[in-house]
Amino acid sequence: MKRICILGSTGSIGTQTLEVISEHPDLFEAYVLTAGKNADLLIRQAKEYQPACVVIADESKYDIVCEALKDEPIQVYAGADALCQVVQMEPVDVVLTALVGFSGLRPTISAIEAGKPIALANKETLVVAGELITRLCLEHKVPLLPVDSEHSAIFQSLMGEVSRVEKIILTASGGPFRTFTLDELKDVTPAQALKHPNWDMGAKITIDSASMMNKGFEVIEARWLFDVLPDKIQVVVHPQSILHSAVEFEDGAVKGQMGCPDMRVPIQFALSYPHRLKSSFPRIDWWNLRDLTFEKPDPEKFRCLQMAYEAIRLGGNAACIVNAANEVVNLAFRQERCSFLQMADVIEKTLQKVPHQDRPSLEDYLDCDREARIVASEIIQS
Repeated sequence: MKRICILGSTGSIGTQTLEVISEHPDLFEAYVLTAGKNADLLIRQAKEYQPACVVIADESKYDIVCEALKDEPIQVYAGADALCQVVQMEPVDVVLTALVGFSGLRPTISAIEAGKPIALANKETLVVAGELITRLCLEHKVPLLPVDSEHSAIFQSLMGEVSRVEKIILTASGGPFRTFTLDELKDVTPAQALKHPNWDMGAKITIDSASMMNKGFEVIEARWLFDVLPDKIQVVVHPQSILHSAVEFEDGAVKGQMGCPDMRVPIQFALSYPHRLKSSFPRIDWWNLRDLTFEKPDPEKFRCLQMAYEAIRLGGNAACIVNAANEVVNLAFRQERCSFLQMADVIEKTLQKVPHQDRPSLEDYLDCDREARIVASEIIQS
């Protein structure tokens, strides 16, 4: 029985993780559940799964959660600091980090320092501080298991291999605007961007997918997870999302992992590794499978992807700046305070304005994140 701490249990990845736990109640236990603001869903999850404790990051909702769970044998905590404390609880066997954005960094570091294996769904942790995170994992001998479908596919393709990797093929669906022209992108709305053709994700990640910043972040994540240089990571648009990603070896052979667009499969594999568990999740219908197609991403339409490569080239705190600015413009676009194409403009200007640091510490990352958010917000207002 593995006791799982789910950071972000009310989000898309968190709710699907609970479905995986429900599939295997003899193997997994939801030991800690946490939420940002969604107190109602956290309460329902707590009553169903009976964790040892829950955390609501929004301290203003602490009393609501306490009152609702007063008759349950469940401890209730609140605040960002509590997230860093619960991941270190002795009974916790695995910490699944499904928080969205920069907020996942500090709790993930706390979990690593406590020696807890990490199932990583919060890509921003590696985007912002990949060098720091990988160093800490080595120091504390903590396994970092990818949950993103693309990185799980790469991880699975590398299992058992000792050959040199020539290239990583990172697939992208292309999002809802894959076939749009640059002129058509000028007037797209948040409602259009939130209609992803293949995946059911939260609002922030869905917008990132539409701009392909999500894929840019996955390039940065792959750089750190698999210790490969960015020129060996090739993004390929694959609209059907059946081939989740692949690895090309020095002899020209390519290994990839295929499956239905269902996040529960990589989630389950991260929790059960190195074993595979039987599941009731959908299978590929080979007789009705559409053609599998592959395209080059358009750098003019999707400038955010190119900025991710630029951030890797610059190193230091560059990716932290890009991530902070992206979180600001992502929200601004959803609130109709900036256009779809303006998001890339703001990120680029923020990267130019915030001072570069070659070897940032954790405090430097925290300061950089704050400054970049202020700069990006000022650019939007102007």
